[in-house]
Amino acid sequence: MRILFCGDVVGRSGREIVTKVVPRLREQLALDFVILNGENAAHGFGINPSIANEFYRSGVDVITLGNHAFDNREILKIIDQDKRLIRPINYPEKTPGRGFEFFKTPKGDVMVINVMTRLFMDPLDDPFAAMDEVLKKYALGPMVKAIFVDIHGEATSEKMAMAHYLDGRISGIVGTHTHIPTADACIFPKGTGYQTDAGMCGDYNSVVGMDKTVPILRFRKKMPTDRMQPASGEGTFCGTLIEVGENGLCQSIEPVRVGAYLKNTHTI
Repeated sequence: MRILFCGDVVGRSGREIVTKVVPRLREQLALDFVILNGENAAHGFGINPSIANEFYRSGVDVITLGNHAFDNREILKIIDQDKRLIRPINYPEKTPGRGFEFFKTPKGDVMVINVMTRLFMDPLDDPFAAMDEVLKKYALGPMVKAIFVDIHGEATSEKMAMAHYLDGRISGIVGTHTHIPTADACIFPKGTGYQTDAGMCGDYNSVVGMDKTVPILRFRKKMPTDRMQPASGEGTFCGTLIEVGENGLCQSIEPVRVGAYLKNTHTI
C-alpha cells in the first residue's frame, strides 16, 4: 500500500500547488491513499467546508488538523458529520469531531490518527496516553492493514519520543506544524516509518508560509503588529511517501518535494 502524506497547506499558494500536484502524483506514484494536513488552508488559519471539498475533488482522501483546527468557525458546520476531517485525538472530551477514523482502500483498511504534542503548544490531554488508549482497541492485522499518524507539534524531541514509543505498533508517523521539511525520513528498528516534519505546501519565500514583513517586525520590535498574512508567491509541495507491506509495517519512506523554491525530488 502506497500512502502520500501532504504537509501543512498554507493559504492560497498552498491550495493551488496541492490541487495542481496531487492528481498527477496519484497517477505517477500509483498512490492508494492521500492524507493532507489542512489546518492552515483558509488564509493561514483554519479550514472551511469549501476548501475541504476542493481538496477532496483534487484526490485527497483525508484531512488532518492541529492547533488551528477551529480557527475558522465554519468548520463546525461539518466536522461532526464529515468523517474525512480528523482533529487531534487528545483534545478534551466532547470536542467536536474525531481524532481517528478508518478508511477503505482496494488494499485494505487504513486507520488515520491525528495527535498533538504539548511542549511549546496549547495544553491538551496526554498524547501518549491517548495513543495507548486507541491502539489497545485497534492493532495492525487482518482488519487494519495500515495505521498512519500525523503528529502535530513544535518540539522535534517530543515527536521523536512518540515515534519510538509507537515503533512497531503503527505503519508510519510524520510530523506537522513547523512548516519546515526535515531530512530524517527513516524506518525505526521495529518497522515504523518516521519523519520529524513533512514541511508545508505553500510559498517558501516567506517566514513559515507567512509574508515576511510582520514576522520580521515582531522579532525586531517586540511590539503589537498587524495580523500575519500568508505569502502569496508560487507554492512548493512538500510531503512524505510511505510504502506499507503486508504486515502493516513500513517498507520504504521518502520525502516528496515539487515546486518553485526547494530542490525537487520528483518531476511532474
